[in-house]
Amino acid sequence: MLEIRQVSVSVEGKPILRGVNAYVGDREVFVVFGPNGSGKTSLLMAIAGVPGYEITEGEIVFNETRLNGLPPNERAKLGIALAHQTPPEVPGLRLRDLLKICAGKSPNEELGEEELELAKRLKVAELLDREVNVGFSGGERKRAELLQVLAMKPKLLLLDEPDSGVDVESLKLIAGEIQRYLEESGASALLVTHQGEIINYIEAEYGCVLVNGVAFCYQNPKEVLKTIKQMGYDACVKCMSPVSWRK
Repeated sequence: MLEIRQVSVSVEGKPILRGVNAYVGDREVFVVFGPNGSGKTSLLMAIAGVPGYEITEGEIVFNETRLNGLPPNERAKLGIALAHQTPPEVPGLRLRDLLKICAGKSPNEELGEEELELAKRLKVAELLDREVNVGFSGGERKRAELLQVLAMKPKLLLLDEPDSGVDVESLKLIAGEIQRYLEESGASALLVTHQGEIINYIEAEYGCVLVNGVAFCYQNPKEVLKTIKQMGYDACVKCMSPVSWRK
């Protein structure tokens, strides 16, 4: 599915990631833990092809297609979708119309029952005729973002801290819909998190810790989270010895 091979990333000439390796197999969830500023978001941006995130070394391969140099729209066509940590406001554009674009519909088409039912489950149906994220709460933004991403029916979900800035009920709802989609579609996910609480509601097989742009500690995500809760990321930094990563 997704192979990240010795990838280094720079933003405006500043090195952010150094020699990162990871592998996400079919129907798998890979979790990247890390403190703020560790490079987690940069990793997702580089995979998605967001301008400004330059891969200076290594390569990223998705279903045998090398992503280096591919524009974001071509990566999206391959089945890669990114859910942002802080979805931006889009004044003048209704959520309903953006959802049509994500679902591959024309402006004159109506949303299908599938999209409307998903909006209801995510408790954002009443927001469809409002401007995207304008005046939305943190939880509403995250749920509306997930609605758009799932409407694209991706093969690979890139999830940037879906558990940040939301209450427990929104967290359970978001995690439940992610898990439902993964099970029903057979898709995979690369999920980055600072707090880690979301893995209590999502089945994840593999994970690692990212600190200061270096990935290490490739272990079961629940074991990683347990260590972080007991000793914090400072303990991870003291034990920064990269181990062989699973493929």
